This record gives sequence, structure tokens and C-alpha cells, in this order.
Amino acid sequence: MSGVPARRQLKLGAYFTGSAVQGDSWRHPASDIDAAWNVQRYVSYARKLEAACFDALFFYDNVFAAADPATVAQSPQAPRWEPMVLLSALAMATERIGLVGSVSTSYSEPYNVARAFASLDHLSGGRAGWNVVTSTGGGENFNLDAHRDHGARYERAHEFVDVVTGLWDSWADDAFVTDKASGRWANPDKLRVLNHRGQHFQVRGPLNAPRPLQGWPVISQAGASEDGKALAARVGEMLYTAAQDIDEARAFYADVKQRAAALGRGPEQIHILPGVMPVIGRSQAEADDKWGELLQARDADVVLRALSSYASLGIDLTRLALDARVELPDEIPLTNSHQSRQKLLVDWIRKERPTVQQLYTRWSAGGHRMLVGTPQAIADDFEHWFSTGAADGFNVMFSSTPGGLDDFTQLVVPELQRRGLFRRAYEGRTLREHLGLARVPNRHFR
Repeated sequence: MSGVPARRQLKLGAYFTGSAVQGDSWRHPASDIDAAWNVQRYVSYARKLEAACFDALFFYDNVFAAADPATVAQSPQAPRWEPMVLLSALAMATERIGLVGSVSTSYSEPYNVARAFASLDHLSGGRAGWNVVTSTGGGENFNLDAHRDHGARYERAHEFVDVVTGLWDSWADDAFVTDKASGRWANPDKLRVLNHRGQHFQVRGPLNAPRPLQGWPVISQAGASEDGKALAARVGEMLYTAAQDIDEARAFYADVKQRAAALGRGPEQIHILPGVMPVIGRSQAEADDKWGELLQARDADVVLRALSSYASLGIDLTRLALDARVELPDEIPLTNSHQSRQKLLVDWIRKERPTVQQLYTRWSAGGHRMLVGTPQAIADDFEHWFSTGAADGFNVMFSSTPGGLDDFTQLVVPELQRRGLFRRAYEGRTLREHLGLARVPNRHFR
């Protein structure tokens, strides 16, 4: 051994919604439109990403569907797969890639979540990850009149994670003896009952599942509000974020890692992956043409309505002409939904004073950064963000599937590998091993 430390490499996640399409246009010629009920589509995507050595695929989710006629008619919000069901199927169709699902702490119960992810971790051979979300809405589907309050959601989330991780530590790794000769199934000395009584939950335990193979599945998180950053710094290991500006990304990166350090966590324990949607061509002209084709297939009203609603802008962008300046109200009430995305978009509009057309072409419907260029240009951008403290990797949102996914895996990944920025083969089997994270020891049985 040379003693020379291995070069730090990018982490790559792949973003999916579990809906029928990927990207901003279900009408694009390269978009599958039956993935919400044809599981073989996602099996194909997962296997391609695994062949390209992605760290993980990630499913965003929510627990509501719009019912207004315009959204129902034009936007493929529904149907979508329940993430844990779909990930269980993908666990049997893949061998190495990590499997990360969003499950709400606002509208779930800790015992069920702990049990589901422990099972998924065993089913996948140690590749499970839980994206901790407080949800952007959905209370009306869970015996409430409206969405839970933002601050209360995060208070509940902290306790929720404590209960889940406590349940994962119910059993020692070697608790189950399963010895036919002696008739001894389990060692009761290797069991700890949780007996949790808190503000939001009363959970006795123990969990009726063996301890996860990774100790704990990887915990990811996607909130960037003040409450979200506090939760991320305390429990997050893989953070999904949105950033349009590299300086803002660096500020977020430094802020969260400093918060984590204050809690006794090292910077290497957290990987920050901003979302990005690349449109790729072998030449810039080809990339521009592909972007033009995507814009032609896009429904402007769908994207603008999504941005207006998702970021709670206080105006309806669809009522403005494309060449009109976006003028926001002087005072925009703080949303009870996606506060970090609201701030990101509002700050950008106030700074740039864009036209509706400029806003429409600059932002994806989810508010993430768009890149249009060659594999070399995309790799240059990734390398710059990675090497200057703005990101540990990226959560890639494909402009279409399978077309945009194929472009990225066949053109950009080889360029990143050529530069030594991304692996050519998996060195481990679990998601923690891919990310360079240690297996979590049991707090009771070290």
C-alpha cells in the first residue's frame, strides 16, 4: 500500500417521483408514460443506473393529490407508486445500488416506519435509505382539517427519528440464536425494550424485526429552512437540496456542516447533493436543440402553475404574458408548506427581475437548476461545484426517461470517470459502504 489517501469522489443520486414520467414534460417523445403502473420501467431505469455505478436512486413522495380540474387534466401528479412497495420490487431486481424512499414523519407512525425500513434493508442486502420528510401537505387525508404547522412538524420529526432509531436498536445483531438442537430461538439478554414516552409518541417496543444490516438504514433529508437545517445537522447523512447559485450553495454547505460539527459530527458524515436537471448533447448545438425540443413538449401553464403553488408566490404566473416582468407582492406570507423553496425562488426573482419566459426556461417545475451542454461542460460544472465547497455530489433529475437517463449514463458518467471524479466499479455492497459511512453500532450492545 502506498499510504496515499484515495481521491475524494462525487456521490450521485438519481431522483424519481414514482409518477408516470420523469422531468417536466410527459409529452416529450423520449418520455415513458406508463411507469406509474408498469414496474418494468423502473426496473430498467434502476439496472441502467446500477450499471453506471450510481450511489442510490431516490423516490420523492407526497401523501396528497391535486383535485383542481386544470392540474388533473394536464399534470401527471397522480397516480404514483407507494415508495416502499416499489423499492421492495427494485431490491429484488438489483444488487448494488442504494434504495432511498421518502416517508413522512407527519403522517406516519414510527413503529411502522422502523419495521418497513428494517425489512427493506434485509431484503436489499443493506441498501436501504430513509428520506425523512415532514410533507408539504396532506393533513386532510389523515383526520385533520389542514396541514400540520411547520414548526410542529419539525418538533414531531425530531422525536419521530429518535423513536425509529431506538426501535432499530431493539435487538443485538446476534440476538437470534435459532438453535434447533437446544430449542433456543433468541437470547433475551440481547433485547432492549424502548419504553418511549414523549410529547408526540408513546411506543413501548421492541421492534418485531431483526436489526437492519447497516445498523441503521442511511438517513437522508431534504429540508433547507431553518428547521430543516437543524434536523439535517442532527440526523441527516445524505442531504438533498435545491440551489441555483454556487455562492448560495457554498453558504448552505458550510452552514449545515458547521451546525453538525457543533453537535459532535464530522463533515464526512454528511453528504450534500444539490438537485440538477441536465440536458445533454454531444455538441452544444445538439444540447440546445434537445432543450428546444423539451420546451416545445413542455406545457408552460403546468410548469408556471407548479412554481406558483410549490413556492407559494402569492401570484398566478399563468395569468402573465411570457414577456412580462415577474412582479412579486411587497410582502409574501411565509408558507406553511415548502419554506426553503419559497425563499429560493423569491430571492432569485427579486435579484434577477426576470420575465416570465426567463423564469420558465431557467427553472424546472420543482425549482431545481437546469444545465444545457456537452458532457464535458456538465462535468466541468459538477467538478467546479464539487471542488469549491458547494456540493459532495448531485441528485440528478433526468429531463426524460429513458432518453435523458441514457444521455447521462452513457455520456456524462464516462467523462466523470475519465477525470477520476466518479467510481468505475462498486467497492462495497451496502449503501453505507458506497457513501463511506460507518455501520451504526447498537447503543446497547457494543
